[in-house]
Amino acid sequence: MKKQVYQTIACLVIFCQCTIAQTAKISNPVLAGFYPDPSICRVGNDYYMVNSTFAYYPGLPVFHSTDLVNWEQLGFAMDRPEQLDLDGAGVSRGLYAPSIRFYKGTYYITCTHVDKGGNFIITTKNPKSAWSNPVYLPAVNGIDPSLFFDDNGKAYIVYNSVAPDNKPLYEGHRTIRMHEIDLSTLQTKGEEKLLINGGTDISKKPIWIEGPHIYKYSGYYYLLCAEGGTGFDHSAVVFRSKKVEGPYESYKGNPILTQRHLDANRKRPVTSTGHADLVTAADGNWYAVFLGCRPYATAHYNTGRETFMAPVEWKDGWPVILSGSEPVPGKVSVVGAVAQNPLPYSSDFHFKDNFKSTALNNRYQFLRTVREPWYHINSVTGLLTLQLKPVTVADKSNPAFIGFRQSHVRGFATTTLSFNPASQQEKAGLLVFQNELHYYFLCQSVDNNQPIVQLYKGPGATGGQPQLLVSQKIQTSNQLPLQLKIQVNGHKYAFYYAEKSSNQWRLLKDGVDASFLSTQTAGGFVGCMYAMYATSNGAPTSNKAVFSFFESKGNDD
Repeated sequence: MKKQVYQTIACLVIFCQCTIAQTAKISNPVLAGFYPDPSICRVGNDYYMVNSTFAYYPGLPVFHSTDLVNWEQLGFAMDRPEQLDLDGAGVSRGLYAPSIRFYKGTYYITCTHVDKGGNFIITTKNPKSAWSNPVYLPAVNGIDPSLFFDDNGKAYIVYNSVAPDNKPLYEGHRTIRMHEIDLSTLQTKGEEKLLINGGTDISKKPIWIEGPHIYKYSGYYYLLCAEGGTGFDHSAVVFRSKKVEGPYESYKGNPILTQRHLDANRKRPVTSTGHADLVTAADGNWYAVFLGCRPYATAHYNTGRETFMAPVEWKDGWPVILSGSEPVPGKVSVVGAVAQNPLPYSSDFHFKDNFKSTALNNRYQFLRTVREPWYHINSVTGLLTLQLKPVTVADKSNPAFIGFRQSHVRGFATTTLSFNPASQQEKAGLLVFQNELHYYFLCQSVDNNQPIVQLYKGPGATGGQPQLLVSQKIQTSNQLPLQLKIQVNGHKYAFYYAEKSSNQWRLLKDGVDASFLSTQTAGGFVGCMYAMYATSNGAPTSNKAVFSFFESKGNDD
């Protein structure tokens, strides 16, 4: 009898362990750092997600998961110069708000190249391989395009557009419009349809209705949009109709996602939530991905607009992401998943690169389109060589800049540099960069034939030349390279260097204002990038800077 009882208990324990193992938790943000405007789709047991990249190249990272918890980056959808011309684009211009969808064997991404061509579609049969060149849509006047494939074989593109007759009744008055798409030509056909004028209730002057997606569920067409602008008042709202062309009814419980009404002094707030997309998991559960921000002081944040996830609950025929006083959950449970440890894009991940691969890691990005080779990886010796370019980060072209997102409110980035500058104009080192005018540059240079380490601050909104904050003489050479580190702790940065002869970190400057790089101060839509960067500041040169190590780590939890 006892043996049978023990066997039963053992079976129950095994069953419980298996059940627990099949539920994993992912920490928010799902993609930490500057990964805004997420869009997601499921194909069988595979999930794919894309994000905006603005003036960074390659454009539109493509992520893949089989369980919504463990994500890997497959590459970029726009990684060839003939696909993506970013020359002259400001950092917050370029590519806005992509959407990814799948229909009958083909993957589609719609997006807006705001200064060169407008709205377009790219396609592939395999998201792990190359995507097509863009097909532009001259009839689609607006931004944030998204495709919807109806079950009758028709396809539509829905997007943000101007007010009726291009006569706004108030600042931020926009519309949501729709065109049918001919899939054989990827061009619009028929008449444009006006779906939403103003937003949830035009009598209340709602602003910036945008980011639309259409879903069909339980006999209704659901239209999900962002409303309120991409700042603190950002939200997600939903409408529904029995017909794809409308009329659409606004949900009385709107918004279905926002954090604007919560206590600003709450612990670890997430703000500016909106621009959502929905996906049905393989088990029938619904989830939303959306952008949000992690401020360290009021509205200041340097990590940019990040990708978050939350479960979706259906209430009386309407999808609700968060209601009432619910904050964005710190962790989301997903049934059927087993999480890696640590997750490579979420929470306190640790990234290290010794440049032992023949190609750059997908997590790096350049500023604007790379058209000629100015960097080289020696995977045998583990060296990344940057040819100094006359271009600087203040220019709207392609500098010798290899960036990695600042993904943590508290953490650091570090690199090791071998460099012999020939003049004081030649500088190489580690940059924390927000835009052309807002950055800090920790670099090696020379003054009167003496090697020095310097810290510069971008000129800010007034323009002009960068400001030298501090300079320190050092002893270094190619045989004794220099180590550089940028430490962030919420509202402050600290800058360190270490000479290989001593191998001990020395503080160059502490207490440097991080809010100078925040979106609240600098403007725009991007987050900060750490970057390995080398410039001759306008002077011709054949000199090179060699990096042998890059590391980024956070401790936000």
